[in-house]
Amino acid sequence: MISRIRRINAFVRLGRFIGDAANEETIAEWVAGAKSRNNWFTPANVRLSLNAISEQYLNEEKLTAWAESYPEPAHSRKIGVVMAGNIPAVGFHDALCVLISGHTLLAKPSSDDPLLIRALLTQLTEIEPEFKEYIQFVERLNDSDAYIATGSDNTARYFHYYFAKKPNIIRRNRTSVAALTGTETHEELRALGNDILQYFGLGCRNVSKIFVPAGYDFTGFYESVEEMSPDYLNHHKYFNNYEYNKSIYLVNRVAHSDNGFLLATESEALVSPISVLHYQHYESVEQLKALLGDSAEKIQCIVAKPEMHIAGALPLGGAQVPGLSDYADGIDTMEFLSNIA
Repeated sequence: MISRIRRINAFVRLGRFIGDAANEETIAEWVAGAKSRNNWFTPANVRLSLNAISEQYLNEEKLTAWAESYPEPAHSRKIGVVMAGNIPAVGFHDALCVLISGHTLLAKPSSDDPLLIRALLTQLTEIEPEFKEYIQFVERLNDSDAYIATGSDNTARYFHYYFAKKPNIIRRNRTSVAALTGTETHEELRALGNDILQYFGLGCRNVSKIFVPAGYDFTGFYESVEEMSPDYLNHHKYFNNYEYNKSIYLVNRVAHSDNGFLLATESEALVSPISVLHYQHYESVEQLKALLGDSAEKIQCIVAKPEMHIAGALPLGGAQVPGLSDYADGIDTMEFLSNIA
């Protein structure tokens, strides 16, 4: 097994590679390749994701403290990972967890993101050649000793059946929400716009619903996000979704607000379609906390102002900068990997 310090050092060097302007030609190739396979992966969003990986996951101090807070597993095992592909390189955190733990990664990348994970892990093996023995890209996961799989609620049922006989983490659909007081500043509402719209709203950390006080006026929110309009008006897949959803609301006479690229409609549903933001009124903070508690198993993260005193809530604008310990579905991946016999 590669020593822990060498594993950490290799990933730190990968982070430095991503952030080094001398490697711009290579990064540009990764960006162009990702865009060619998936039109949702705009160059700006791919770079945003790569920079977040470098800064949040591969920072030497953060990575060392995180890795060393877990015991080494007794044995190196083969861990099959079914990766998501909803946002660029979203499967990287699972790959990092498996490899930092000292296990062998059997990776099945999503067909929506087949290039970025390969590029990142190939670069890792160039930095630390011993990792070549610990990284395999596979179509079938029959040889795995344990599984990590991310998918929809429907595919999760299949995963539970297929992987039931071995240790596993099976993730389902989740989304994120915001709670507003109605006193948010322009800057706070602009930050909320990022929580909602970054990566076109496709991630589990994207805010798809907001809880607002009775009588809430969306004018200030729409004014705060207006400067974001070019990124969404000029992206044909996003704008097609916007026009489709708008036409459905108009035909069915569904009450909604509209700023030309983002619709808002009242709904109790947590998950909203692309280009749509759901909202729900609350009468008191106590009622709001009860609503959030009832949906806790479906919520990845909550953003709100500190004075709302919502346990675990992130500041507005904080949804899309997860740290190493911000595990999907709240399941500690590293603890799982550390305890595999």
